[in-house]
Amino acid sequence: MDAQKFWDKNAERYAKSPVRDDQIYQEKLSKTQEYLTTGSVVLELGCGTGTTALHHAPRVKQIIATDISNNMIEIARKKAREAGIENVEFKQATVEDLSAESASFDAILALNLIHLLDDPVACIRKVYGLLKPGGVFVTSTVCLGDRLFSFWHILIPAMQLLGKAPPVQYIKRAKLEKELANAGFLEVFTRPAAKSEAAFIVSQKPSS
Repeated sequence: MDAQKFWDKNAERYAKSPVRDDQIYQEKLSKTQEYLTTGSVVLELGCGTGTTALHHAPRVKQIIATDISNNMIEIARKKAREAGIENVEFKQATVEDLSAESASFDAILALNLIHLLDDPVACIRKVYGLLKPGGVFVTSTVCLGDRLFSFWHILIPAMQLLGKAPPVQYIKRAKLEKELANAGFLEVFTRPAAKSEAAFIVSQKPSS
C-alpha cells in the first residue's frame, strides 16, 4: 500500500487517536513558538489532521499546512472551521510536488514526517531553499536506524504487508544531523531524548 492510500484509509482513526505523550508534545509546541512571531509566515509539511497548525495559528500571520492525504486535509479544514481559525490554509500536496517561491517562509515544520519520505535528503534541501535567511526548520523525526535489533525491525515489515504501517526509512540521528548540516543549516536547539523518542531538532538557515 502506498503512502497516500495508507493515510487516506487511516485518517479517521488517526484523528481520534490521543497524543502519545502530551507533556512532550506541549514542550515541543512551546519550544517551536519561541521562534514564531505575529508576523511569521509558516509552512507545515505532513500536517496530518491539523492539530499542530491550529495550535500555532493564533501566534502567527499565516500558516500553509500540507499533507499527502486528502482525507487528512478534509478533517483539518473541518476542525479549522469549527474553531473559527481563518489564517491556516490546508492543502493536499506531497513534499515533492509542493509549489512555493524560494525564501518565502519564516519557519517550516516537519513533525513526524522525514522518516516517512522516499527521499529525506531532497526534502531537507528543498526546505532550505524555501526558508528566508534566518528562518528555522523544526523537525521531529523517529530515528529507527538507531534501534538496531529491536522488535520494530521485525514488526514493521510484517505490519506493512498487512497494510497496517506506512513506508518508512530507517534513519539514524547522526545521519539526520549530518544531512541538515550538509544542506547549510545551523543547529540551534536539540531536545535531549531517549532512543525511544523522536529526535526534536530546530535548525536555522544562516542570515547571510
